[in-house]
Amino acid sequence: MNEILEKSSLAYGIKLLKIKNPLIAQKAQPGQFVVIRLKETSERIPLTLQGFDRTAGTITIVFQEVGKSTKELGLISVGDRVMDVVGPLGKPTEIDKFGNVICIGGGVGTPEMYPVARALKKKGNYIISIIGARSKDLLIMEEEMRDVSDELYITTDDGTYGDKGFVTDALKEILLRSKKIDRVLAVGPVIMMKAVSEVTRPYKIKTLVSLNPIMLDATGMCGACRVEVGGETKFACVDGPEFDGHLVNYELLLQRLSTYLKEEKESMELFLKSHKGGM
Repeated sequence: MNEILEKSSLAYGIKLLKIKNPLIAQKAQPGQFVVIRLKETSERIPLTLQGFDRTAGTITIVFQEVGKSTKELGLISVGDRVMDVVGPLGKPTEIDKFGNVICIGGGVGTPEMYPVARALKKKGNYIISIIGARSKDLLIMEEEMRDVSDELYITTDDGTYGDKGFVTDALKEILLRSKKIDRVLAVGPVIMMKAVSEVTRPYKIKTLVSLNPIMLDATGMCGACRVEVGGETKFACVDGPEFDGHLVNYELLLQRLSTYLKEEKESMELFLKSHKGGM
């Protein structure tokens, strides 16, 4: 259980792990996540599922090495075992035939959007996907998203691939010239999801975003992952992670995400110092 069967690098600092866990694989649904603890002294990390294979009994996660814990996880090798993998957690994405659906993935949000887009496509929806990254070198899962999309648009901040600009630029163009859009889903940086929600607001298109607040126990007991949605307090771990993008208090979410930046920086510096020459 929890053995690493496959490891690959999708881009600089972005890793994919395939983990043996038949119990989670049997129950997992698109949009759900797991909490991973590498070893006894490690932090518990919530990571959205990129995929799951019920027959093989495996789950797949994709993560970016942005802090000490994800950097540590990135050092794991095929054949190693993760101490704890808890899940599936959170409410799955609503999968039904809505009509014309836009699926937006920014950065490492694209692997999280992939199983959702695939499930919606199988349900008979017309899928328009937009994926973006800072540059061509950081763009991931283009072919996978192309396979589950009727239309695929690519943007990069610096214009090294696809159209220069942001996913919201492509979204605006689609909404201006497109037939009726019935639903928009977005996963990525908070600032991106906020921008997407502002673009769709005038059109009154139902827009769902997957939130990534600070999370501890992931069972609704600690309250660390609280977010404000429609003026009410919600817990992302049990009420989400998906919420109506037009009702999210993004300013409060961004403020809470920055709470421990100083401590996170210090932890990363100590980790890098202790692993100097071994990475």
